Amino acid sequence: MTNPRFPKIKVSFHNELKNRIGEYFQQKGKSMTGNSQLFFKAAILLLTFIALYIHLVFFTPAAIWAILESIAMGLTIAALGFNVMHDGAHGSFSKYKWVNQAASNVANFLGASQHMWRTKHNVIHHTYTNIHGVDDDIEARPLLRLCDEQDHYKIHKYQHYYFWAAYSLLYIWWVFVTDYKKYFSLKIGEMPIKRLTFSEHFFFWFYKACHAVIFVVLPIIFVGPIAWLIGFLVMGLTAGFVLSIVFQLAHTVEHTHFPMPDEAGKMEDEWAIHQLKTTANFATNNRLVSWFVGGLNFQVEHHLFPKISHIHYPAISKIIKKACQDYGIQYIEYPKVRYAVASHVAFLKQMSRK
Repeated sequence: MTNPRFPKIKVSFHNELKNRIGEYFQQKGKSMTGNSQLFFKAAILLLTFIALYIHLVFFTPAAIWAILESIAMGLTIAALGFNVMHDGAHGSFSKYKWVNQAASNVANFLGASQHMWRTKHNVIHHTYTNIHGVDDDIEARPLLRLCDEQDHYKIHKYQHYYFWAAYSLLYIWWVFVTDYKKYFSLKIGEMPIKRLTFSEHFFFWFYKACHAVIFVVLPIIFVGPIAWLIGFLVMGLTAGFVLSIVFQLAHTVEHTHFPMPDEAGKMEDEWAIHQLKTTANFATNNRLVSWFVGGLNFQVEHHLFPKISHIHYPAISKIIKKACQDYGIQYIEYPKVRYAVASHVAFLKQMSRK
């Protein structure tokens, strides 16, 4: 299929934003990438994951503690994805390329192919946000219907009741199904991807094997298949739900749009305006939420400036808000998590109807 095209505007809103943000960093004398606070947080998360893994696999705690630690490991996997892998994949974790590659590579050891994810997320989702048939992140059929253009199935009538269960499947489905589907079909949704080089083929299977050893083989050897299965499901379902809900609160709520190209494949708005219409922030004054989700509650800032580390989002959000006010452009934001969740559920209910 032909990729949608955004109109080229000589004096664009995106250029205005880039000028204002560039002036801010020049005045402050700051790097756009991460700093010591981000590196310290990454170290805490990595050490937490290693400690939980060692205790669960090699010391076999009592059942109740094992369940609680498996939940904690699922939360830690999600936090590593938000804070380390995500910034690394966008090249914003560090000013050094090799550090960004190492941070991005965390995803491979956790079971998610970084090669496939970068294409799906960095290239497709960030360019064609919320465009049906292109953005694979809004494709959750047959379980969920997330925009008007998608087919309506009878099960969707109840999706605002069971969505939490569907979201919980994300991590396990991602690691064991969708990565392989993309690999063998050379497609992400309906979008074709480039053929893999020899090294890309090699590392795809190498990291899948590493994940299998770390998360399947060793735990089964040390704790047995039943204990492993229970612990892995608890961990995977926890990680899946948290990863899913953070994305959904950013793009599939009542006030976000799902624009489609015209018959010629042209979008109505320039790219930056499109991002503002399809993206929402939530709980930006909640420091705990911001710390845990790696600033992805500042999703507007992330979509407009993905190469800027999330540690700068609170500061640049003020600049972007002011620019939106100056130009009369809507800036979508929910002040609390529960308001965003309520809006998402209301959106699912709306999509549950034909």
